[in-house]
Amino acid sequence: MRTIQVEEITKNIKEMCIEANHFLAPDMDTALKKAVQEEKAPLGRQILSQLQDNLKIAGEDMIPICQDTGMAVIFMEIGQEVHFEGGTLEDAINEGVRQGYVEGYLRKSVVGDPLIRENTKDNTPAVIHYEIKPGDQVKITVAPKGFGSENMSRVFMLKPADGMEGVKNAVLTAVKDAGPNACPPMVVGVGIGGTFEKCAVMAKKALTRSVDEHSEIPYVREMEEELLQKINQSGIGPGGLGGSTTALAVNINTYPTHIAGLPVAINICCHVNRHAVRVL
Repeated sequence: MRTIQVEEITKNIKEMCIEANHFLAPDMDTALKKAVQEEKAPLGRQILSQLQDNLKIAGEDMIPICQDTGMAVIFMEIGQEVHFEGGTLEDAINEGVRQGYVEGYLRKSVVGDPLIRENTKDNTPAVIHYEIKPGDQVKITVAPKGFGSENMSRVFMLKPADGMEGVKNAVLTAVKDAGPNACPPMVVGVGIGGTFEKCAVMAKKALTRSVDEHSEIPYVREMEEELLQKINQSGIGPGGLGGSTTALAVNINTYPTHIAGLPVAINICCHVNRHAVRVL
């Protein structure tokens, strides 16, 4: 049994909230630089170059890479041999978010009630997903999610007979409907299977997978590659102003499902696709 003080969780999440909002993850940095070189449309290249300038200024001056610093989404993969001491884990996570957004001067975008809509003034509470794993480590993924792209996400409850082509059409429909509103070039997370809520969580987590990694399942890998190609042939382009770089990646997660269903979720993220990962 390994004991972890919850203050360590708070400290790391505070730092990760600030890190994710000021610096691109390495995989996203590489993908955007590659996109500048490969974009075919002159206007598209200009927009991608401007995004690079924005990222450079953000890093040098320590200002957020986007004014929407997002709602904090936290994935906690916890080894079953870990014991937490010093307080409750959920309070420690939210305290890390609070400190990160207040002390990091990040925009506070969370309202305490979805209809009354009074700002909580510290960007809490976070949306937290827990997963128990073997071992004695804790993997923390902090993924601040802006709502320009979040609002463009979709869930489709398809019929089993819709099959693979139905899934592809759902993804392409969601991307087409999103158009410029998701701040392309986007990353497209897809969850297939499970239930209504399971496919949505899978799609969200898919966004945190490195954009240069494909699924280990052969047919899923082929689908990721095919959908990326078709999305980039849509002409939406950087900023929605035309070009050959509409998406940087399509990441798909799958899970068993019921004989009567084929749930599909598409969670779209903007060009920064913020995420920071640490293992304690």
